[in-house]
Amino acid sequence: MQEARACFNEDPIKPDRIEMKNPVNVLRLPRGPDPNSRGFDPTSPRYIALCPSSIPASSVSSTDLKSIEEEQRLRSELRERFLRTLIAMTGKQVHFSMYEKVHVQAKFGASDIDVLNFQVSDLQTPLGVQKEALLRCQDVISCSFNL
Repeated sequence: MQEARACFNEDPIKPDRIEMKNPVNVLRLPRGPDPNSRGFDPTSPRYIALCPSSIPASSVSSTDLKSIEEEQRLRSELRERFLRTLIAMTGKQVHFSMYEKVHVQAKFGASDIDVLNFQVSDLQTPLGVQKEALLRCQDVISCSFNL
């Protein structure tokens, strides 16, 4: 204990515990799917917020079945295009247009599963270069890259 105090240049008379002036709240993220399920509970608030759907949850008539199938087909095509775009962006220099007329460039690395964050390297900002960074997708208006 004496060595730890010497390391931090503390007076041995002071208490071992130092109170923080401004306590920081702990952010608790929602739990993921349990190991026996196939995804998040569709009735959970998180699922509803992240996956709004125009497909009604109640039973539908046979006339609506074709429109539902068409919507699902279109959604799957759009999702596939989006995922292929993310794959094509990996390792390339990407230009991001963000709110407040901020334009940055970075080497795209990856996206999290919910597409809430982009991991980038060598982020060139108006204030300088950041070696590694996470960009919140809600702050990004658009992104572009050369094929």
